[in-house]
Amino acid sequence: QVQLVESGGGSVQPGGSLRLSCTASGDIFSINTMQWYRQPPGKERELVATITFGGPSSVEDSVMGRFTISGDAIRRAVFLEMGSLKLEDTAVYYCNAPTWNKQYWGQGTQVTVSS
Repeated sequence: QVQLVESGGGSVQPGGSLRLSCTASGDIFSINTMQWYRQPPGKERELVATITFGGPSSVEDSVMGRFTISGDAIRRAVFLEMGSLKLEDTAVYYCNAPTWNKQYWGQGTQVTVSS
């Protein structure tokens, strides 16, 4: 079993920055990939960024150039640096860890961008 805990959400004005963190506990070495998803109000959950420990990372086109994903392989932690935030980045952000037999999700952290 794996538990994921996110932190770092909050409210920010357009153009501002936030840093999200997600730390895994439990059977952490079953995790090779970690991802950030988000779910805007009234919309489907969508992939934001992916990191594979010891491998590549990527961000989706909607956030490219503004968001950066990084990770700590030893701690199995993942971070999302969010800059130049826009109103449409408002969402609940979820950490995800797909393993060979199950997907694990964090509880989510709210990010609100408003003026």
